[in-house]
Amino acid sequence: MWQLGCATYAAGVAWGLLMTDARPAARVGLALLWPLGPLAFIGTVALLLVASLVAAPAFGGAVLLAATAAWWALW
Repeated sequence: MWQLGCATYAAGVAWGLLMTDARPAARVGLALLWPLGPLAFIGTVALLLVASLVAAPAFGGAVLLAATAAWWALW
């Protein structure tokens, strides 16, 4: 399974090096950092969810109730 991950990473690096229209240093930086994109997406969605808990207390209560129920069910 890790071979697929390595092949995917290598393909992303090659794509970033060959297909971007940036200077060489920027190409290398983008090629090496491209796997951080999904992590940035997850972090952004999590941050927006936390902000919505404060901005909309009814939604926050529902999320808190659901999280408590999930914790109770999985414990």
